[in-house]
Amino acid sequence: MAYEFTVRGRISRPVHEVFDAVADPTQLSHYFTTGGAKGRLETGATVTWDFHDFPGAFPVNVVEVVPNKKIVLTWDAPPDDDPAGNYQTTVTMGFESLEDGRTLVSIHEAGWRENEAGQKASYGNCEGWTGMLCAMRVWVEYGINLREGFYK
Repeated sequence: MAYEFTVRGRISRPVHEVFDAVADPTQLSHYFTTGGAKGRLETGATVTWDFHDFPGAFPVNVVEVVPNKKIVLTWDAPPDDDPAGNYQTTVTMGFESLEDGRTLVSIHEAGWRENEAGQKASYGNCEGWTGMLCAMRVWVEYGINLREGFYK
């Protein structure tokens, strides 16, 4: 069994606005991908997420998109000198409209190898997705880029 985790957060906006904040590369570039995002998240697409505060741009494979409900992505696990070689993890984002008008966002990442490198990389990504949810909330609700200058 491989390592996995789930993070969740509530955002005070309707589900379609929150979903679009992830699917639209222009919006994603404002609060998460510090070097920019290229390509809208659509089933079958390969997009690029660039993080200037971490090394380089990453290809992201879009496995499935159900508008306003779910986004499933695969991407390479960070190259932390894993003795078993390179591999990919799967990220599943869920978007649920709540009765009070807010949106519950869940981000689940799975497929980390059960070794020291996989554990370390999973912790780093768990931190990253938690930060993404916080940054998305303040961007969508208040138009503030919380990530700018946070990591570097």
